[in-house]
Amino acid sequence: MSEYQITYWREIPSMVVAREGDETARAQLAQRFQEAIDEAAMRVGAADADAYMDGWRKGEWTPTEGTPTEVADRVTTELEAELNEERLTALLDELGPAQEA
Repeated sequence: MSEYQITYWREIPSMVVAREGDETARAQLAQRFQEAIDEAAMRVGAADADAYMDGWRKGEWTPTEGTPTEVADRVTTELEAELNEERLTALLDELGPAQEA
């Protein structure tokens, strides 16, 4: 049985790691998630490296069926579907107004 872990910046997922024994698979979420993370960091004033790094956290390892590659791909697809553009925007809006360029 495999298990997976999601890496987040605050509440925004960034990457999924799945493992079973010695086999590990990693899957990055779509580019829009990294863009949302960067936007969120600016909105909360986490512009310096230390503040930005403090925002990262890893979720608990969750057991599931499938190979690590299948699991990483499946969980990534589920997260991308669940957090569509509208939901990502709502998450960002909860952090405060967008910064003016």
